[in-house]
Amino acid sequence: MRTGTMDGVVLVTISAVVFSCAGLFVRSVDATAWTIIFWRGVFAAVLTSAIVWQRGSVQREFCAMGGAGVAAALTGALGTMAFIPAFKLTTIANVSLIYAVAPFIAAIVMWIWVRERPGRSVLGASVLALIGVLIVVVESIGAANLRGDMLALVMTFMMAIYVCIYRRYPDTPAAGPAVLMSLFLLPVALIFGRPLSISGTDFLIVACFGGIFSIASVTLAEGSRRLPAAHTTLLSAVETPLAPVWAWLLLSELPALSVVIGGVVIMVAVIGSVLCGPGPSFLKRPKTKQKRFCDRTQGVGERRESH
Repeated sequence: MRTGTMDGVVLVTISAVVFSCAGLFVRSVDATAWTIIFWRGVFAAVLTSAIVWQRGSVQREFCAMGGAGVAAALTGALGTMAFIPAFKLTTIANVSLIYAVAPFIAAIVMWIWVRERPGRSVLGASVLALIGVLIVVVESIGAANLRGDMLALVMTFMMAIYVCIYRRYPDTPAAGPAVLMSLFLLPVALIFGRPLSISGTDFLIVACFGGIFSIASVTLAEGSRRLPAAHTTLLSAVETPLAPVWAWLLLSELPALSVVIGGVVIMVAVIGSVLCGPGPSFLKRPKTKQKRFCDRTQGVGERRESH
């Protein structure tokens, strides 16, 4: 496996482990979903901006964002608006089940978009992962809330498109769009939520939520540019068996036997996909360049001077 590919595997796996804790954060506070979205966006934007400033990469992260960066930010914002309320309206297992179809969505999108055909190992591992998730939720699927399931489906589509954007335009920065994504969320959450009514304890929990998940969003974007879209979303399935494990360790919720069995199946699928590696067609990145915001502005100025 190439070094860049291995780096992508590590980065996406880190984001998956962090995202597997989302249900714990959402369930541990009494605040509404919109209030959580607001403060999560505030802390995510502040922390990510501080990281960009400290690294001295403000111009690269924001000027080089381009249309792909804006699209990624908008897609991520829509996914977040569906992701957090889903945990309030349905079970964590059901959210994980629906998210498991993301590799299929990502593979179809990339095949239609740039004719990037997924390898047999990735398709086979995706099917195995889906079977594992079905085993995980077999006991709770009948009691799922329809609204929560629909929101989880929206989130799945958005996250699949999100990783496809970074695969299609691998030079798109990660931190800049992450900040913009949070800024997109703030006015909407302010209208529909009551952020000033949050308690002190909930405020601290949501602050940790925003900070940790801002880092996870950046690692997901950085990993997505190094891996095929289907491979990225497949690795993200690691969060499915981990979510009930965290619930067991921190909330004393003992996972059912079906959860244990399904989790093993998913881990076998993910580890197998990593060991087999993507096929040659997956390692060929689409050679697509986009104009940076700064370049466009400079071009306008040059045309004006020429007149």
